[in-house]
Amino acid sequence: MNQINLKNLFIGIVCALLLSAFIYLANIDITNKLLNTLLALLAYTMLLYMPKKAILSAGFFIGLLWFYWIGYSFEYQGVGYMTPIITFAFGVIYLLFFLPLYFTDRAYIRAVLLFGLSFIEPFDWNWMQLELPFVESYIGIYKYQFALVLIALSLPQLVKNKRYKYLPLLLLLASVNYGYKEQLDAPLKIKLIQTDIKQEDKWTPKALSPTVDMIFNEIKKATDEQYDLIIFPESVFPLYMNRNPALVKTLLKASHSIAIVAGALLAQNNQHYNVSYLFENGTYKVAKKLVLVPFGEYIPLPKFAQKIINDTFFGGASDFVTAKKPTDFIIKGIKFRNAICYEATCQEIYEGDVKYVIAMSNNAWFAPSIEPTLQNLLLKYYARKNGVTIYHAANYKGTGVIK
Repeated sequence: MNQINLKNLFIGIVCALLLSAFIYLANIDITNKLLNTLLALLAYTMLLYMPKKAILSAGFFIGLLWFYWIGYSFEYQGVGYMTPIITFAFGVIYLLFFLPLYFTDRAYIRAVLLFGLSFIEPFDWNWMQLELPFVESYIGIYKYQFALVLIALSLPQLVKNKRYKYLPLLLLLASVNYGYKEQLDAPLKIKLIQTDIKQEDKWTPKALSPTVDMIFNEIKKATDEQYDLIIFPESVFPLYMNRNPALVKTLLKASHSIAIVAGALLAQNNQHYNVSYLFENGTYKVAKKLVLVPFGEYIPLPKFAQKIINDTFFGGASDFVTAKKPTDFIIKGIKFRNAICYEATCQEIYEGDVKYVIAMSNNAWFAPSIEPTLQNLLLKYYARKNGVTIYHAANYKGTGVIK
């Protein structure tokens, strides 16, 4: 009995490693389309055919390997003891996520279940995109291509004639990526700034003056280098911008020479917003965040539970509010969709006429970890699926033009 249990545990761990390998390979700058294709196909084959009890360990370790880092941010909320609890919780969440596969050993039913799971977002957390392992592979990332992969891998179980048993695998040819929508470069000279401000220092009084000096030095350099636009990370200004009129005045003056997009906070009508500011030609515009981070900026639970968790674990900090719709910046006649951190990995940002996205993040919450790598892969996923070019500025890691 123990040998059987250990065997199922081992099979589940191997499956989890296969389904997570593309993230860890990318994290050490290894991207091989053939290898990623084979690893992902093997992982999904295992999920379709593995013993029932192995599903439990597979789901648990997939959750850990993808999201072990989420608990890191609790250190900066004064509840660092929650970190291992949150890590374990994400293992349990994804054990439950994949649990429907446990109730059948028929590959074609598991295929239907897996396709259905690709639409599920536990607690509004959408970073488990089941098509994502194919983002840097020879297989496409659209839903129909994922469906074809699952059909191709599961149908051999139904073919009784050994001669034709693996003929359904030919369907994989129809799932190959033959090209994504056209992605264009914005017709502006754009400078993306990556900062490296540790999260434990970011909001301290001693860090404010050096941070502001760094920002204006970067603005001056970009102006001298004749850039049209400079983009800073999320909350690069660790303050409520609308409570600092002298700073706003200085930025407005600088904006006559170069357009500036920077993250900050906004206090308005006793509410708090995580925002982007665009300073251009002596005026400014504010873009409020549309999609908040579950458990980081809002609690995806009933009202009574929201207050208890917010007050107990976040000191009331998870009380940001959102915009009603996405915000577009018109910069030198070019339209950019604004996105702040998590929402850049949400489909809502890409709805409508969107060609270019300005995204900003603060990834220092999760340093050191694979989080910036996973975020980058997700940004590629949404950029390619929607035919959009993303200009991403991040604190810690992740800055770059993403296609």
